[in-house]
Amino acid sequence: MTALQQAKDLLPNLSRAEKAQLMKWIFTDLGETFVGVEKTPHVCGGSACIIRTRIPVWLLVEARRAGASEAALLTSYPSLRAEDLINAWAYYRANRKEIHREIQENEAT
Repeated sequence: MTALQQAKDLLPNLSRAEKAQLMKWIFTDLGETFVGVEKTPHVCGGSACIIRTRIPVWLLVEARRAGASEAALLTSYPSLRAEDLINAWAYYRANRKEIHREIQENEAT
């Protein structure tokens, strides 16, 4: 049995928290690959957004800095999933300067 098959067999037995932790490990291991985050010219000014949405990463980071919990973000943005937030935080960690610049640009407007 391959490691991938073993992981598939174990997945249904994991709690939501364990699955979230597993995703964090996977995203960390992937490094600069940001599954679930994309930049599209002329969409949200070309900012990095959560795939399938027009929700920019900078907006989520700013909301979190202002005190919004992940539960509040998921409630406020029903199209978001928990894994989308994991993707957003991973993108932010790797691209802090870009996200801070976008926050400043949007505060100025």
